[in-house]
Amino acid sequence: MARVIAICNQKGGVGKTTTAMNLAAYLAILGNRTLLIDFDPQFNATVGLGVTHESNETIYHALLAGQVPERTIKRTHLAHLDVVPASPDLAGALIELVNLPGREYVLRNFVAHVGPQYDFIFIDLPPSLNLLTVNGLLAAHEVIIPVQCEYYSLEGLSQLLQTIHLIRDHLSHPLKVGGALLTMYDKREKLSREVAREVRRRFPHKVYDVEIPRSVSLAEAPSFHKPVVLHAPQSPGALAYERLAREVLMQFEDPATLAAALREERRATPIEKITESIAEDAESIPVNAPQAAEMQPLVIFEFLEDGSLAEYPQSDDFPV
Repeated sequence: MARVIAICNQKGGVGKTTTAMNLAAYLAILGNRTLLIDFDPQFNATVGLGVTHESNETIYHALLAGQVPERTIKRTHLAHLDVVPASPDLAGALIELVNLPGREYVLRNFVAHVGPQYDFIFIDLPPSLNLLTVNGLLAAHEVIIPVQCEYYSLEGLSQLLQTIHLIRDHLSHPLKVGGALLTMYDKREKLSREVAREVRRRFPHKVYDVEIPRSVSLAEAPSFHKPVVLHAPQSPGALAYERLAREVLMQFEDPATLAAALREERRATPIEKITESIAEDAESIPVNAPQAAEMQPLVIFEFLEDGSLAEYPQSDDFPV
């Protein structure tokens, strides 16, 4: 059975589609049968990979118009990579799904039907938290969260984590946070370095070792209807996604182990450790030291038990 991974963040412009396209492409190159489901009404992944299809051969038609699922699966330039395209029709699914029984599980049923053919299935979700997003998360075993290396991108994480907790607790779905992925990273910018450091220190789940840099090649590749590996394979962005693909492969792949992993995750106390580390930082930095502002992290925050994001205001105890 395929390992199903949703690429999700409620904030737009953080690199969700870029990550879905290029991570799927590299896993295919590494010999894995890979399917990318474009579940975003903007259908950027469909366009970016140059997928051609008939007007009635999209994920919308497979879910709500009776189309045979196999007819919606389209081949790409890469041997082991297939795509289920999207179209603007998917926006209407938000209305049509409301009155359907089992409306949260429509995409899950589709994935269960096609899953045995693949090793990996990626779901590119829209930049929102709505019924489409819930369908994508319920169809997935785990979620990868792209996080742009800017402060505002952190604020959307709390609501997403709350949604994940609700899905786990109220819908009894053992959804795992596969990890946060730092995107649009520029090591020359102090803000990028500080946000990356804070996410690694404070985020209560895994953060992938690789950072995805700002790269012209990553921005150009979709205009050529190709993943970056076919456009500029030696560019920094391409090499970063290759490292990410290998890192994802190193994570456990058996969905049967997800529930056990979640139990271990809940037994940990990341929030307490976060609070302790903040207190230690405050004690170790002299209040009036000239370098205090330089030494102290630029952004101080913590994720609370309810998933909300708490900020520590600038003060004598926590200089920013």
